[in-house]
Amino acid sequence: MNRRHVLLGAGGVVLLAGAGVLGWDASVGSMTDYEAYAARLRARLPQNPEIVDLVRYATLAANSHNTQPWKFRLGDDAIDILPDLSRATPAVDPDDHHLFVSLGCAAENLAIAAMATGRPGELEIEADGNGVRYAFSKGPARPGPLLAAITARQSTRAEYDGRPVPAADIEKLRQAAGVPGVRVFLWLERARIDQVRDLVVAGNSAQMADPAFMRELKDWLRFNPRSAMALGDGLFSAASGNPVLPNVLGNLAFDQFFMAGAENDKYARAMDSSAGIAIFVAEHEDRTHWIQVGRACQRFALTATSLGLKHAFINQPVEVAGLRPELAGLLGEKGKRPDIVMRFGYGPVLPFSPRRAVDAVIL
Repeated sequence: MNRRHVLLGAGGVVLLAGAGVLGWDASVGSMTDYEAYAARLRARLPQNPEIVDLVRYATLAANSHNTQPWKFRLGDDAIDILPDLSRATPAVDPDDHHLFVSLGCAAENLAIAAMATGRPGELEIEADGNGVRYAFSKGPARPGPLLAAITARQSTRAEYDGRPVPAADIEKLRQAAGVPGVRVFLWLERARIDQVRDLVVAGNSAQMADPAFMRELKDWLRFNPRSAMALGDGLFSAASGNPVLPNVLGNLAFDQFFMAGAENDKYARAMDSSAGIAIFVAEHEDRTHWIQVGRACQRFALTATSLGLKHAFINQPVEVAGLRPELAGLLGEKGKRPDIVMRFGYGPVLPFSPRRAVDAVIL
């Protein structure tokens, strides 16, 4: 749920000019092939879906750095979603908060898809919060209004057009996020958005000054369609509206031109273009509630998608521990830990992020 942009400065033109000697097409792959790959990942459920089809829908959920930190254990009448700690991101997420939020996001997708295909059931969080079980039975298919949004949802890391969202749709968003143990704050006033913008910029500056954060971020960047399809994870440059590059040039561009000043300006413009922000706060700071936060923010994101809205995560104020108290104070939630921050509005469609094959996530 954390997203970054790679910016090419004026020197990037020099890099691009030299790319021909590397065999550009062979190095980066084809966007046409990538679009076909993304379409297969997001194909609609077949008429008689198997459980693996439900898992595919679950893996389209939001997750930090697109690490997809989950494993699925399949049974005759239950599916367990378990954390994959081998895909943790200790620099940006040292206590695995985002990882367990991601489990909740995947669980919500799974429950929606299962209900729609005649497998009604309930989500049960393990007592220690170390996983989620969806126990189901057979029943009539009940497609809900959020099913179609699962394959269309994406974190759109671009500037929006600034249009306000109708009050009726704001209320739908508020109701969608109504998950027990989680509160959502929807801020539409420009002064409040500006306060959060300043925290985003401060958090981004702190993170980009941290060598461990920068190394970890670079490890998860995918600079071209070939790498994105081969690995099936990570932050694909085109999904952020950035040019594709051969890996050698992408890594060089990151080292030379990815600077805090330009990034902060980009985040400020993105915030200024947004219609509003949503901030999710759990009643308690534990894995059980983090999973519930994931369920709430996934329902919010799917509802936004169904309403024609885009969204993106701007989690710097919750990732940098020193900024959390200030954000909590702005919310009137002193002593609480804010969990997730999202911006939303009307914006463009960008290429989708990659996903690993279903076989790679099933135990």
